[in-house]
Amino acid sequence: MRKSFYHFLMKYRQPTDRDELTAFANNVYDDLAFPKQAEDYDEVSSYLELNGLYLESMRIFDEAWEQYLIEEKY
Repeated sequence: MRKSFYHFLMKYRQPTDRDELTAFANNVYDDLAFPKQAEDYDEVSSYLELNGLYLESMRIFDEAWEQYLIEEKY
């Protein structure tokens, strides 16, 4: 069974922001409306474009999504 993007991202969560990915994970954790069960790029991307004010650049999401796809292959 494939993990949701949210579940994948939570492994990067840390008490303090160490880099852009950690900051993204921490902010997603605090975002109660984030689509936690989503496995679809378009669903998560659309949500972030409309609601992800904490995300400085969609590049951070795109890089995290690429890593998600790589890790979910195995």
